[in-house]
Amino acid sequence: MKKRSKKVYDDDDGRVISSMNVDGMPWSRGGMTDREPQEGNRNMSPKDENEIELTPKEKRAMMGGVFAAAFLVAGAFLLAGFLFILFCIHVWFR
Repeated sequence: MKKRSKKVYDDDDGRVISSMNVDGMPWSRGGMTDREPQEGNRNMSPKDENEIELTPKEKRAMMGGVFAAAFLVAGAFLLAGFLFILFCIHVWFR
C-alpha cells in the first residue's frame, strides 16, 4: 500500500481558529485508546474503575424508581387523552 502524503495548503499558517477538542471524545483523551492501557494500570481496564457493584436490594430499588417514573409519565399522557375525549364529547361536538 502507498502511504498518503499530507496535503500542503498555501494559505495555512498553522493557527487554530476554533479548537475542536471536546471533553469525552476519543481524540481529546491525550492519545490513549481503549487498547493501550496507561503505564502502571495494565491490570485495570477503563471499564473497571467506573463500575459500581449494586446489591440485589439496591437493584430492586433502582428498578422500582425507573418503573414509577415511567408509570407517572404514562399516566399523565393517559389522563390528558381522557380529558381531551371528555372535552370533545361534552363541549366541542355539541
